[in-house]
Amino acid sequence: MRFLSVFNALGAIIFVFGLTMLVPVGASWMLDDGAQTAYDEAIFATLLAGLILWASTRRRQRAELRVRDGFLLVTLTWMVVPIFGALPLLIQIPGLSLTDGYFESVSGLTTTGSTILTGLDGLPLSINLWRTFLHWLGGMGVIVLVVAVLPLLGIGGRQIFKAETPGPMKEDSLTPRIAETAKGLWSVYVMLTVACMASLWMVGMDGWDAVIHGFSIMGLGGFSSHDASLGYFNNVSVEIVAMVFALLAGLNFATHFLAFRHRSFRPYRHDAEIPFFFGILIVSILALTLYLRQFGVHDGFWDTMRYAAFHSISLATSLGLAITDTAAWPMFAQVWVLFLGSFVACSGSAGGGVKMMRAILLYKLVFREILRAMHPRAVYPVRLGSRTVGESVLHSVLAFSFMYTVIVVMLSLLLAGSGLELVTAFSAVVATVNNTGPGLNSVGPAGNFAALTDFQKWVCTFAMIIGRLEIFTVLVVLTPAFWKK
Repeated sequence: MRFLSVFNALGAIIFVFGLTMLVPVGASWMLDDGAQTAYDEAIFATLLAGLILWASTRRRQRAELRVRDGFLLVTLTWMVVPIFGALPLLIQIPGLSLTDGYFESVSGLTTTGSTILTGLDGLPLSINLWRTFLHWLGGMGVIVLVVAVLPLLGIGGRQIFKAETPGPMKEDSLTPRIAETAKGLWSVYVMLTVACMASLWMVGMDGWDAVIHGFSIMGLGGFSSHDASLGYFNNVSVEIVAMVFALLAGLNFATHFLAFRHRSFRPYRHDAEIPFFFGILIVSILALTLYLRQFGVHDGFWDTMRYAAFHSISLATSLGLAITDTAAWPMFAQVWVLFLGSFVACSGSAGGGVKMMRAILLYKLVFREILRAMHPRAVYPVRLGSRTVGESVLHSVLAFSFMYTVIVVMLSLLLAGSGLELVTAFSAVVATVNNTGPGLNSVGPAGNFAALTDFQKWVCTFAMIIGRLEIFTVLVVLTPAFWKK
């Protein structure tokens, strides 16, 4: 069988994923919240499935997976692992359907944060912990985590890492060995997560809420343990901490890694995305504040800026947490913050969307074509910082942007054709493809995706997966040529 080694690696990933459930089950036993049995059954099923798949294909594993193997393994992982991630929810929550459980699990692992659950305040604490822990695992990528473990099992990880890592320039390595790179990125991720949790606790959250929201913020997910999201706390200090760490998670983790490694801020100064990242956010916050003031949505200038700043940062980084119902805002303001989630997050971050690097390259490419129209024989290289960007990268950016637009339009029409109101349909697709979380109207911050039909939920589930894997990873596997020898 051609892809037997892929299933061997998938079995190892499922087994490792089962071990991650020890985190919420430990909390459940500690708190005696009544969810212990759900985790016991889920862990047993996950470990057993992973072990059987790994052992039955062990004799055919390879030292290094091929390019095709990497694409298939990544796609299968993000489709299969959520099935096991949904088990604690399906076992613990009465009446939860397979569609809803899978939707919630995919939303967690893809760090989307769109939810179909209500009554979050009444759920066992460990269930909310598991939901946001899925964010944390997906934020840096389950694959990148396992890449650091696979060499111990005799399975190479370079093709997996390249297929899963976001951004148009995937050939760059921070360290000579891919496992060392994955470990370095995860070390930074863990340190920032611990700092986020400690900061939330210091400004007034209780310990468990700090842990739960720390996972959610650093994974740029958006799940909360409260139906009112972060607005439940009504604490400006909590909101500031959330914004600061959302901004850090929205930057390239390779830049954080280099800064920690060299103990210098120089990598931040050399990151070409950062000026655009902060510049667009600052302009958006000020413009939205002035715009909302005209409508008197909030009391006073500073109160208005508070809400404009939080929701601009939350949606732009694809965090998706909320502190107020933005449905009270004029539609222009709602669409603008939703639009920010399409491109502001940096490549190599936990965020979703097109990514800032692609947006910058598209802008520079359009500007180059304008100059070429005036001076046809002139040569205008496209530069990103001090580096000249190759034509192959520019072509991949154009292809990605085209397919991104096509997918948003097609899925929006599909949802609208299934009976969903057009604005809700479009915003649901934009929110799920960008892994942002809340959309507009019935799927806005004050609502959720529970009212959608099963078909509509499956469309949104597909949008979350294809958005998290940046479209081409999935499309490659769906291409007939992929399956030809």
